[in-house]
Amino acid sequence: MRVDLFDFELPPERIALRPVSPRDSARMLYVGGDAVLADHSVRDLPQLLRKGDCLIFNDTRVIPAQLQGKRGDASIGATLHKRIDLRRWQAFIRNAKRLHPGDAIDFGAGVMALAEERHDDGSFTLFFKGEEPVEILLQRAGTMPLPPYIAGKRPTDERDAQDYQTMFAQKDGGARRGHRNGNPDASCWRRHFPAGEGR
Repeated sequence: MRVDLFDFELPPERIALRPVSPRDSARMLYVGGDAVLADHSVRDLPQLLRKGDCLIFNDTRVIPAQLQGKRGDASIGATLHKRIDLRRWQAFIRNAKRLHPGDAIDFGAGVMALAEERHDDGSFTLFFKGEEPVEILLQRAGTMPLPPYIAGKRPTDERDAQDYQTMFAQKDGGARRGHRNGNPDASCWRRHFPAGEGR
C-alpha cells in the first residue's frame, strides 16, 4: 500500500490548535454502507450505531513522554515511545549525533538518564537513574508530545495534559506514537468523548 495516496492539502488556518469544547461537539464524517458521506458530530454516534456494531477503546493513559535535556553543552530532546522494563525506555532522539552510548543526559528537575544503546533506526535505549518510578520522573520533567503541526505553532502547556487524555484511560503507558514523521496519532479521536459519558 502506498501511504502517499492518503496525503492531502490542508490549509494551516484549518488546523485546530486545541480540541473543540465541549468534546462531543467535534465534527465527524460518517461513511454509510452505501458509501454515502454525511457530516455529523461525535454526539450523534449513539444514533448511528446499529445492533451488532463493535466499538474498541484504548484504555492507556497518555504520559508526558517528551523530554528536553543536556549532555554537556549539547541540547538533547527525547520522545519516549516504547517501555522496555521498569527503568528503561526506547526513545527517539533529537540531536542524536551529539549522543553516544554511555553518555548521561540531565533532563532537569533531578531527572537523569543514561544512553545505553543506539538502535538501527537511530533511537536509543535510555536508563533512568534513581529509585523513584519513571512515571514520577516524567511528571516532573516531561511534557505531552504534541504533533509537529501543532508544536510548530504553540508551546506545550498544562492544559495539554487534560486535552490529550481520554475518558477511558486506566493505565499508564501511552506516548502518542506516530508523531515522529508528522503523522497524527490515530487514537486522537478518543479525546472527543466527554468525561462521564459511556460509563
